[in-house]
Amino acid sequence: METWPDRVVRALRCPVCGQDLTQAETGLTCVDGHRFDAARQGYVTLRAGHGHSLNADTVDMVMARERLQSGGWYLPVADAVASAVAQVASVEGAGTGLLLDLAGGTGYYAAAALDALPGWRGIVMDLSTPAVKRAARTHERAVAVGGDALKVLPVVDGAVDIVLSVFGPRVPAEIARIVRPTGALVVVTPLPQHLSELVAAVDGVQVHEGKSERLAAQFPGWERVLSRDVVTPLALTADAARDVLAMGPNAHHVAAETLDALGAREATLAVRVEALRAPGGGAHD
Repeated sequence: METWPDRVVRALRCPVCGQDLTQAETGLTCVDGHRFDAARQGYVTLRAGHGHSLNADTVDMVMARERLQSGGWYLPVADAVASAVAQVASVEGAGTGLLLDLAGGTGYYAAAALDALPGWRGIVMDLSTPAVKRAARTHERAVAVGGDALKVLPVVDGAVDIVLSVFGPRVPAEIARIVRPTGALVVVTPLPQHLSELVAAVDGVQVHEGKSERLAAQFPGWERVLSRDVVTPLALTADAARDVLAMGPNAHHVAAETLDALGAREATLAVRVEALRAPGGGAHD
């Protein structure tokens, strides 16, 4: 296994017993003897138990997302993420922090964030094996970990400086536990008009209103230090229009034939980027 930075290894804990992890020749291990071998692609899965999860993105979903990202369709979101993490990191001048991209998929947004954070390290955590295979090679300062964002995270209390959550699930109590005092959470959520033209065309899953209000309610005592809406028109090719819906929840609700029949479409990319600062007295007091 390629050597991981000490800062990263110290931030991780055994998903079985909660003990600290150390690096071994083939992966990671804890003092109780639980071992987690690295896959050939370089990622390590830190989950208690085994088996496939129905919540994980499929190979087809991950490939659709990767095509869109490599095509630059979501570059405005990546740029906004990079700007947000740089802003919250610069408040205290931290030069060697740790970023966790929770449910980070292919690591596309983590890579943009790390490019804006020289000297920082990153962990991309996702439940999908096809996703973490790609995330393992997304950035030279990032590692990939298989893990479930909706379960107890294999992360040490207060070990993370910034948690990044882009379109992904999250458990507020777990984020509060792992973020250090005065650390930050950067969240990207879709606005109601996000891709509404495509969703209406296929009678797909709509975005509900009030996501910002729910976010604030989930993190009482955290200060909102940034909120920015990114709204831009997209002239999607037929392939891109299909991939936009095929990479997300609509892949489970809309027939493939319906997605294939979309053709080239105009659509609106509309998201909100927010940053919350953890209380200074300790996020999990």
